[in-house]
Order: sequence, then structure tokens, then C-alpha cells
Amino acid sequence: MDKRTVSSGTEWEPQVGYSRAVRAGSQVHVSGTTATDKDGAVVAPGDPYAQTVRALEIVEDALEEAGATLEDVVRTRLFVTDIDDWEAIGEAHGEFFADGRPACSMVEVQRLIEPEHAVEIEAVAVVDEQRDG
Repeated sequence: MDKRTVSSGTEWEPQVGYSRAVRAGSQVHVSGTTATDKDGAVVAPGDPYAQTVRALEIVEDALEEAGATLEDVVRTRLFVTDIDDWEAIGEAHGEFFADGRPACSMVEVQRLIEPEHAVEIEAVAVVDEQRDG
């Protein structure tokens, strides 16, 4: 099986020992993704909708680099710091996955890596192994 990693280039990947995404055969697994800018600063503190949009944009970029699209996503996991934000987070998620709704979990957690983060998103996609990324 061919295994390929996708990096976002952050300093955290080598320090913590992870990749933004890993493609193994027909599967693409995207690591937990938060709303950050290119410098690692938190985007839209206090706005769970905007944070979800930004995190999903990063997920989408990682998928594309691995040869997948949002349409290939079969599973997402959303970790939220306040379950009362479910509607705003769900609205953004629904906009990205309106045509191909994946299996999804939303779980409230005590906290994320930065106190300003409201949501962290993981994704799994399945693609034709012949489609190269």
C-alpha cells in the first residue's frame, strides 16, 4: 500500500509528530483542524460559525493536495468547546457538505489547544485508488 503525507508546513507537525493529512491507498485521513491563519494565529475568536468555515477550508485544501475533494468525504468528527454552538457550527458544516453529507459526530470537549478555538474538525475521505493526488 502506498502511503503519502500532506504537510501544512507548521512548526507543530514535526514537533508533535503528525501530518495535516495522510493518504493510504484509497483513504485520506485529515488530522484535527482548527481555524488558524498561515502564521498559526486563531481566526475569528468568539465566532464558531466563522471558525468552522476556516477549519473546513483548511481541510478542503489538505484533501485536494492528497487527491481528494469534499465530495469524497465519508466521515467528519467535530470537537466543540460549547455544545450550545451546535447550530452555528452545523450550519457551516452543512454548507460545505450540502450535496454529499458524510457520517458525522459532534462532541463537546473541555478545551482545545488554544482557549480561543471553538471547534476542531477531522475528516476521512475515500477515493478511487487510481486517482492520483
